[in-house]
Amino acid sequence: MSTATDSRTIMINPVTRIEGHAKITIHLDERGEVNDARFHVVEFRGFEKFCEGRHYTEMPQITPRTCGICPVSHLLASAKACDAVTGREIPRPAKMLRELMHMGQIIQSHALSFFHLSAPDLLLGWDSDPLLRNIVGLVHQKPDIAVKGVLLRKFGQEIIKLTAGRKIHADFPVPGGVNKALTPEQRDTMLKGMPAAFEMANFALDLLKGYHKKNRDEVEGFGNFDSNYMGLVQPDGALELYDGNLRFCDSKGEIIHDQVPPAKYLDYIAEAVEPWSYMKFPFIERLGYPTGMYRVGPLARLNICSHIATPLANAELQEWRAKGRVRTSSFYYHWARLIEVIYALERAEQLLREPAITSTDILVPNDPQRPEGVGIVEAPRGTLIHHYWVNKDGRVEKVNLIVSTGHNNLAMNKGVQQLAKKYVKAKKLQEGMLNRVEAVIRCYDPCLSCATHAVGKMPIAIELQDAAGRVVDTARRDPAP
Repeated sequence: MSTATDSRTIMINPVTRIEGHAKITIHLDERGEVNDARFHVVEFRGFEKFCEGRHYTEMPQITPRTCGICPVSHLLASAKACDAVTGREIPRPAKMLRELMHMGQIIQSHALSFFHLSAPDLLLGWDSDPLLRNIVGLVHQKPDIAVKGVLLRKFGQEIIKLTAGRKIHADFPVPGGVNKALTPEQRDTMLKGMPAAFEMANFALDLLKGYHKKNRDEVEGFGNFDSNYMGLVQPDGALELYDGNLRFCDSKGEIIHDQVPPAKYLDYIAEAVEPWSYMKFPFIERLGYPTGMYRVGPLARLNICSHIATPLANAELQEWRAKGRVRTSSFYYHWARLIEVIYALERAEQLLREPAITSTDILVPNDPQRPEGVGIVEAPRGTLIHHYWVNKDGRVEKVNLIVSTGHNNLAMNKGVQQLAKKYVKAKKLQEGMLNRVEAVIRCYDPCLSCATHAVGKMPIAIELQDAAGRVVDTARRDPAP
């Protein structure tokens, strides 16, 4: 962690153990108390613009390059958007194989988030040496736990590799279906690894539940605030990660909008911009900005769903809800994440035991029939939207990407502000104080490379400083309205 201070500002730069580049500024009042805090995304990547002019069939191979952590999610959302452009339903075996690949992504990404990025705080201590408070330190101090995390993530990656041909940037889902069938040998290899994967996932759950019991007050107050929630659900309201329609709920779990078809998302979501971040600020349009703040991802998905359609994960959901229908503390993202690992393992096993999983009926023609297409999946971090407009030749004229971390932007800023006011004492500044402020961001497991796709002018602020570091002049270019 790098920190810089003056009489009015504390800076955490960079925010560590996340994907991408960001900083946090904590602003003090005249008494040295925290007045405000902001989460700044300081990188810019313009996929929405440079995809224009490409043929829509190229999009599933271009957009996953947004990120090496989330390529499966972008690949699937892109392929689904392209399916919509073709106007055709893909074969059931192709849909099953895509979902199987997706379950591998959920398993490996959630294992990475919990064991590699968040466990060092929980198991080594908030105030431990930052040079050791990481996965390497965890390997040295608690090797048995670290190894389980590595192996669980490896199993998720193997599902992706066996299904799609390689772990990262596979060319497996294509407009109209998939381009490779699953062999019986590959199916059997995955089934053989299931018992050990379940054991490691349950180990992680027990570990986290133990932390909750010992640190209940801190857990309940960690980035705890009311918000709205959004995610995909099945027609009966069950948890859904690959397909389904959108559901929006308020802070009590009451439904605001339900069964919204993916193609209609723009009727319900709007986006704002701020001059101090390259990331957009989505909100529920009916509620306005910023009142329409909502959260996505594991916490939101468990808050909005009526149940989980697999028995082990559903039993965990009931325990998660034992003291309330809705969990509002950001710390519960970790627990929800591990429940979803159980679901992904159960769902992958269900798919693998379906006879049709090895069918070769996996592709339909992919010539364009419609001028636009929307694809939505629940990425590990939350709802991922790809929307393409194409001309009669299939060339992309416009792209809109709303990624999981973008949906959570307002909430992450709210969490940073709350944790800074609760823990940071500028006159007695300590490492653990600032680490807790960072940790509320890690609850959301943000992927900032995916999130910065602003259209139009980039917001830029330039400061001219003298040799003593005093600001003598400034210039600013705000984003396009």
